[in-house]
Formats: sequence, C-alpha cells, structure tokens
Amino acid sequence: MKMPSLALGERLSIWLAAQTFAGLGLVSMVVYLFAAADLDARQTESLQHKRELVEHVLAEAHSDRDLPTLLHKLDDFFLGHRDMVLTLLKPDGSSLYDNASRPGSTSRFKKIAFAYPYWESAGGALSARMALDTAADDQFLHRLAIALMSASMIGALLVSAGSFVLVRLGLRPVRSLVAQTKELAAQNLHRQLDGSQQPRELQPLVQQFNALLDRLSRAYEQLEGFNADVAHELRTPLATLMTGIEVAMRQPGLPESTLDLLGSNLEELRRMAGIVNDMLFLSHASSGAVARREPVESLAALAQDVSDYHEAAIAEAGLQLRIQGDAAGDFDAPLLKRALSNLLGNATRYAKAGSVIQIDIAAASHGGVSLSVCNEGPAISSDHLPRLFDRFYRADPSRAQASVNHGLGLSIVDAIARMHGGEPFASSANGATRIGLTLSTGPHNSRGG
Repeated sequence: MKMPSLALGERLSIWLAAQTFAGLGLVSMVVYLFAAADLDARQTESLQHKRELVEHVLAEAHSDRDLPTLLHKLDDFFLGHRDMVLTLLKPDGSSLYDNASRPGSTSRFKKIAFAYPYWESAGGALSARMALDTAADDQFLHRLAIALMSASMIGALLVSAGSFVLVRLGLRPVRSLVAQTKELAAQNLHRQLDGSQQPRELQPLVQQFNALLDRLSRAYEQLEGFNADVAHELRTPLATLMTGIEVAMRQPGLPESTLDLLGSNLEELRRMAGIVNDMLFLSHASSGAVARREPVESLAALAQDVSDYHEAAIAEAGLQLRIQGDAAGDFDAPLLKRALSNLLGNATRYAKAGSVIQIDIAAASHGGVSLSVCNEGPAISSDHLPRLFDRFYRADPSRAQASVNHGLGLSIVDAIARMHGGEPFASSANGATRIGLTLSTGPHNSRGG
C-alpha cells in the first residue's frame, strides 16, 4: 500500500528539525567533552597541589621527628578538604594515617600514589595514596548532559515549528494560485491568474499558465462556435426534410409499409432536430448568456405545471408525484420549466415502480433556492456522479434509452443553473437518487412550505 506523501511544509520541518538536532547534538557533545576534560585537568591539578602540601607536612615531621604533631597537622589539613582521602602505610604495611571515612567502592575517586622516606626506618619509605572524591563533578557532568540534550531537543522542536510556520507563510502565494485555479471553468477560461503578489520564482509559472488559458479559451470558443455553426446549418435541411416527408405522407395511395418507413424517418428527423436545438441552446449558454429574470411568485405552482405535463408518463410508469416546499424570486420561468421537465423525465425513466417521485424546493445554503427531484431506484456510482452533467455522457449505456434520450438533458440543467448564477448537484445513496440545481434569487424571498 502506497503511503501518502508528506506536504512540503511537513517535509521541510522534519528535515530542519533533524538537521538542527544533529547540529545542536554535535555542539552539545563538544561542550560536554570540553567540560569533562577541563574538570579532569582541574582534579589532577588539585591532587598534585594537595600532594605537595602533604609532602611539605611530612618534611616538617621528618625534621622534627614528632609523629603526634604530624598526625594533628594532617587532621587539621583534611578537616577543610572532606573530598580528599589520604592513606599512609609504614614500610611493614601497617597504617600510619588513614582518614577514609566512606566505606565501600571508591569508583568515584581520582587517585594518586607516591612514596616518601620514613625517618623511623633506615632505608624505608612511607607509601602514600591520595584520592579525590569526584562525585560532585560527576553529578555536574550528568546534569550538564541532560541540559544539553534537552536544549538540543527543544531547539529542534522550536526550529521545526518555526520552519513550519515560515513555510506556510512562504507557500501562501501558491495557495492563492490554487484558489484561483479552482474558480476556473470552461465558461471563464478568459480569466487570467493574478500574479502581481507572487514571488519572482513563480512569475514564469503564472505567465505560462495564463498563456495556456489563452490557448484553451480560444480553442473552446472555436469549438463552441463550430458547434453553433454546425447546429445552425443543420436546422434548415432538417426542416426541409421533415416538411418533405410530411407532404409525402399525405399523398394518397401509399402502401402501409411506406407510410411506416416515412413515419419512422420523420421521428428520427425530429429527434435529430431536437439534438440540434439543444446544441444551439448549450452553445448560447456557454457564450455567456444569462437568464431573463421575471418575478415568479411560486416555484411550487411552476413545478405543478410541469408535473401536469408529465402526468401521463408518471401514471403509466406506476409512480406517484409529490411537491414539497415553495419559494419565490426573480427567475426565467420557461428555462426553469425546461430544467425541471428534464429532471422529472429522467426520474420517471429510472424510478422504481410503485415509488414516489418528490420535487423539493428549499432554501440553499448560500442564500439562494434549491430545486431538486428525488426518486427511488438503482444507485449511481460515485465515479459517475461528477460527470452526469457532461454532454452526451451516459453512466450506464444499457439504461440510457439512447433511442429516446440523447444525453443532453442534464447538460441543459447545468446550463440553466449557471445562467441563474447557481450550479447543478447530484447525489445517490441508500436507494435514492437526487438531482437538482441551485438558483440565486432576486428581490423576492424564499419561503418554506
């Protein structure tokens, strides 16, 4: 399973945190080693200094031959140096002086040993062993190590957080570009990305993208113009053919088979004429046409007019119709009737027999009006939902009834929604499919029903 890639801000934060921790850790290690080396040198120097003082006391005792005075001087000397331990052994191995008061291991002691002539034994020498208690220095090094490690980790976290904030601030122009590109659609390809606030590194990208938009806009305009021209040129010959067939069918004495053939051809020509008219409407809508708004006091009454037109088809399919809610506003009533007729016809084709088709009219989240048709029936895959409003798109060719429906009905719903400043929507779950459109309203307010 492929793991999701980290965002640029997260990646940079992690790398900077790792590098900061490594750098601070290296500096902390150098500081710790220098501190340990300095303490070791100080301990060695202290032991050497104390050795010189002990040798001086032993020299005085050697000249005075006064052992009790020697022991008293050593006690006085070590009274202020409790971290020092001295052991003096006679040539025969017996103890002359020992101020060790801490039994057990001396693993925290730094030691030094030396010999000094013993005046009570000819040719003999005292064996001296001095030790410095390093427990305090070891504790200091331990605390220093914890402090340096904590500082490294806290520094890495601070740098990581700071870099994450800086990266987010630095990527704000990129997010602005993303927001601008989200607003682009086939109807507004002429718009340009605003690169005035972009950093110098992104200026070439913005320029290239705007140049691409220009090429796409020209290509789209040429395509729409071609569609409109072709559709317009087809209207006259189609009308001529249909008129000719209608005249021919009125001729007396034609065989029944010929009449059936002519009738079938006339039906196909009318279907083709419907496609041409729909293509002309879509081209007109794509060129920026807007709805001609007039006051509509009741969308529920408008929906009732459309449902009356579909009453026979609904009854034949064994369905029932229900209208819920109402709203008022400034709309293009003929266009809304056309959109609602397409939605109702689509729902009638695919609704489960014996079920209820419901037309819902409600306030939309953005302050407009939502007009939708819901039917029970086979669910539409989530892969197909975003493309339902594409021209000639059929989610399931086996259900598309291509001989009756030519695949432009929902595209026209899309166009009418955008001509009213809204957008289409579709959902399908739990055996219910809802397809509709949102509309921006005029001075009238929506009202519940």
